[in-house]
Formats: sequence, C-alpha cells, structure tokens
Amino acid sequence: MSAIIDKYIINNVEYDRRVKLTVEDKQEIKTVYKEGMFSQRELAEIYNVSRRSIQFAISTDKLEANKQRRAERGGSKQYYNKEQNSQTQREHRKYKKELLACGIELTRVA
Repeated sequence: MSAIIDKYIINNVEYDRRVKLTVEDKQEIKTVYKEGMFSQRELAEIYNVSRRSIQFAISTDKLEANKQRRAERGGSKQYYNKEQNSQTQREHRKYKKELLACGIELTRVA
C-alpha cells in the first residue's frame, strides 16, 4: 500500500537525489569531451560519477540501446531485493517529508 507522500514528486533537480548530472552538466561534458580536453575517466572523476554515466551523457543513443537491452533482460526486477527496497522506500519518504517541512515545493500527482 502506498503512502500519501508517494503522491508528491520532487520537481527540483537540486533536491532530487536520484539525479547525478544536471542538464547543464551533461551539456558541459559533451562540449569538453568533443574538444578533447579530458578523457571519459577524467570527467568521471571530476563529476564524481561512473565512466558509464559520462558515456551516456556524451552519447544518448548508447543510453537508449542500454535501456532496450535491459528491458529485454527483464528490467530492474532482475536485481530486486525486497528488504533493501522497503528500507530505501522508507528513507525516501522520510526525505520527502523533510523537504515539505522545510518549505520546498513538491508537485502533487493524481
């Protein structure tokens, strides 16, 4: 059963902890990489993300191909751990409540 807080979504990239790279970051990565200033590994270290995330930021067609292959394998259910998922969901709900308490605006969905 879902909680009431699940009807709210975090619509601000600054507070959404799932977002590793902003749109501006991705654009900057593309530009810097095309100029040959840094390698993918160096960019990954600078932005504190995996090399794969940098690769997906540079080439969106690789990201789409990866999503397609993952869907064919069964999606994210392949690595599902019920206990860990429950704990993560509780922590995320608590985080959303804290954002609301601090006055951060969340979007309510139907």
